[in-house]
Amino acid sequence: MRIKRKREWLIPEGKEPTELERRVIAAEESGAIVPPRNLIKTKEQIEGIRRSGVVNTGVLDAVAAEIKAGMSTAEIDRIVYDYTVSHGAIPAPLNYEGFPKSVCTSINEVVCHGIPSENEILREGDIINVDVSTILDGYYSDASRMFVIGKTTNAKQRLVDCARECLEIGMKAAKPYGFLSDIGYAITKHAHAAGFSVVRDLCGHGVGLEFHEDPDVEHYARKPGRGMLLVPGMVFTIEPMINMGDWHVFIDAADDWTVVTEDELPSAQWEHPFVMTETGLEIITY
Repeated sequence: MRIKRKREWLIPEGKEPTELERRVIAAEESGAIVPPRNLIKTKEQIEGIRRSGVVNTGVLDAVAAEIKAGMSTAEIDRIVYDYTVSHGAIPAPLNYEGFPKSVCTSINEVVCHGIPSENEILREGDIINVDVSTILDGYYSDASRMFVIGKTTNAKQRLVDCARECLEIGMKAAKPYGFLSDIGYAITKHAHAAGFSVVRDLCGHGVGLEFHEDPDVEHYARKPGRGMLLVPGMVFTIEPMINMGDWHVFIDAADDWTVVTEDELPSAQWEHPFVMTETGLEIITY
């Protein structure tokens, strides 16, 4: 028996649909998965998210100005907290589902969700992801950058560069009225060609009115043209985690947060939040 899916987009009787609504309804009628209307942000909401993004970018710039060998990751946490609250905002990670700090700091084989510590000292050659998320006036933004501490190995530098390229390629692959798997397919193809793997257990996400919203933005895909329809007004992150070795990861039982590569080889990640427009993705914060 075929089960009928609930229609997400209905037009009230007597109302003329917009061009966007026509395209989404046509896609839904052809069998595509379409986003619920509440995932399409209003202009006012997008502007609020952009304002949050300005603070978020400022936080990462403040970290970039200070980060160096000999610094503890707890010092990074203090920079993030002080800058955020001094600009009238709130660090989104702080106390989120029990997370104890204001930022995630993930060094070398740590993929993501590393917890800052006074005992974790940056050393020459380390690569570190600093993941910052900000709440301003109820709007959320979320971005991360990789930092190379001093001079690192050629292999680690290639990994960092490839992770950034994957983010940029994923952005270019996302087209209005395309599909989510277009992003993951483009990222997977590029990472594999460079000899790296794509983490499959973690993904990007919707953002803006909450810290984590639908849809899940998977960075690994075998085929394009699958998953949810990408509609103007959607806001989501792309944040591919690229591993030097195998794609498998585990969560460290010591804190139930820190995600580590199973083979303990390095990992790298860059992240931007984007808004989909009629001409493609626009970056909200760097």
